[in-house]
Amino acid sequence: MILGTAGHIDHGKTALVRALTGVDTDRLPEEKRRGITIDLGFAPLELNGIGTIGVVDVPGHESFIRTMLAGASGIDLALLVVAADEGVMPQTREHLEILSLLGIREGVVALTKADLVSEEWLALATEDVHSLIGGTPLGKSAIVAVSAVTGAGLPELRDAIAEAASRVGPRGTDSDLFRMPVDRAFTIRGTGTVATGTVWSGMVKKDATLILHPGGRRLRVRGVQRHGSVVADAGVGDRAAIALAGCDVGELGRGSVLVSDPAWEPTKLMEAHVALSIHVDSITSRTRVRFHLGTNDVSALITRPTRVAGSGARGGETVRIKLDEAVVARGGDRFVIRLPSPARTVGGGTVIDPHPPRRKGGKRGEESDSRVSFDPASSTPTTSLARIIATSDSAGIGLQQIPIRCGLAPGHVRAALDALEAVAVGNRAYSRATVDAIGEDLERLIQDEVANSPLEPGVSLQTIRAAAKASGAVIDWCLNRLVLEVRVELVGSLVRPAGWEGQLGDGERQLSDAILHDICVRPDEPPSVGELFAKFGTKAPALLRKMERDGVLERVADDRYYARVSVSKMVELLRRNLDRGRVYGPGELREVLGVSRKYLIPFLEFCDRTGVTDRTAEGRVIRPPAD
Repeated sequence: MILGTAGHIDHGKTALVRALTGVDTDRLPEEKRRGITIDLGFAPLELNGIGTIGVVDVPGHESFIRTMLAGASGIDLALLVVAADEGVMPQTREHLEILSLLGIREGVVALTKADLVSEEWLALATEDVHSLIGGTPLGKSAIVAVSAVTGAGLPELRDAIAEAASRVGPRGTDSDLFRMPVDRAFTIRGTGTVATGTVWSGMVKKDATLILHPGGRRLRVRGVQRHGSVVADAGVGDRAAIALAGCDVGELGRGSVLVSDPAWEPTKLMEAHVALSIHVDSITSRTRVRFHLGTNDVSALITRPTRVAGSGARGGETVRIKLDEAVVARGGDRFVIRLPSPARTVGGGTVIDPHPPRRKGGKRGEESDSRVSFDPASSTPTTSLARIIATSDSAGIGLQQIPIRCGLAPGHVRAALDALEAVAVGNRAYSRATVDAIGEDLERLIQDEVANSPLEPGVSLQTIRAAAKASGAVIDWCLNRLVLEVRVELVGSLVRPAGWEGQLGDGERQLSDAILHDICVRPDEPPSVGELFAKFGTKAPALLRKMERDGVLERVADDRYYARVSVSKMVELLRRNLDRGRVYGPGELREVLGVSRKYLIPFLEFCDRTGVTDRTAEGRVIRPPAD
């Protein structure tokens, strides 16, 4: 668990941390010389009933808000520091606003320098703080008057911090995917490069392999420390120092991120919910802002909608944010946006989807999908999954993407999909409504195809896959379900409505009879398919195939059908006139069958295929009939 300080410059944040922990977090020579905090400072704090938590001390000067944001983004509870002799100041208000935007719900207010003011003044300062925090997420926080010089109020402050810490829920589980934004990197002789930060999710152990972003380099963990002590691992919410092998300190820095899984992919586009500060009327897609997430600070544009109204009027907007540099983000991450000049905080929000799909009718990032509304107050990883699946349509969502896009631990993905009655096909998940709609489309497509081609035995699966707007795996899943529900039937590579049989109309029946008549006029030398097509028209090939399926015709060659009874007579003629074991040449067989060579060779090849004859180098041998 991490406690972060906040407050105006020179209100005693660092002195208070030193009084609580015994650690002077101002480590830089310039900080010592100027007497102000410039960079982030860190210290362990022992609390009764809680254990050791990490403390992040942030600078209070307005010039170092970027640094303050890098530290505050990883905290679980806040220690808002207000000097009793000065009261609420501009950076007090901005820091409090940033804490609200980052979703910090628990904290304590320390009224420092209480030894410098009278009781009456202290009461006024306390009232001033009550007015400040009222209506904010920290509105019910305890206000404790303290003095870092005399020690007055420090025990009460410790108790108040412990009480607030006991109300902080778990940030996640150690079984989640590991991520740690880097806030500091340095080199230690004998150890090598060390990266420090707050573990946002998962766990890291010695000898684990991590991925460094940006760049995607794989690094081995040489060792792990917490609060200056060597440990076997560091888990979610811990302040950790990770020694890395094969990495130069120049490759690391504030804004780098260490992750454990390739599913963590940097993104330059995200869908998010943005709420503006009450003093900001609006920002447009032409307004360049600074986007702060974790220890990242990058330039960005809000691309959709073209104008975001102030939160006082609209309660926030669902938008798309285009970043100049890729960042590692996750569904549910909180961020802050600031104007670069004049530098001020203008709002913040929640990442809805760090990898939103391209929308129809526009380029990626040009349209925000509002079919499923987003409410940041009630949003959970499961509701985020429901929203993303509902808007992904037939594309679905990759199972390996769900933990990142929705903020779910991998071990909770299956339960969330089951709760939503989603369907997993292969390595992707789809909403039940989507697969139901695809199944209905397939059934309708099959019905239309057989209605348009009633003489065919069904529709080829290749035709269905080409026409359906879904992946092959989803099509197969839906077809199998339709088969189980006895709505369609699969016959080889064909599919048709269950129980369907093609029916001939009166005209088709007459045409079929005429075709059969022409074939039977010269039963051993029937016309070709091309000749029948020329005489009877486009329906002739389909009628020939149907008569073959009905057992009336036999397809002897690609372009020629025989009446089945004629084939039987010709085969019987061969069996009756050929001696077993003797080899016959084509001339002898032509005399037996009484047909020209044009018809002889295709018929003999048919006999070879069907086991009536065996072909040898010298000719053909009649085979005995099968039992």
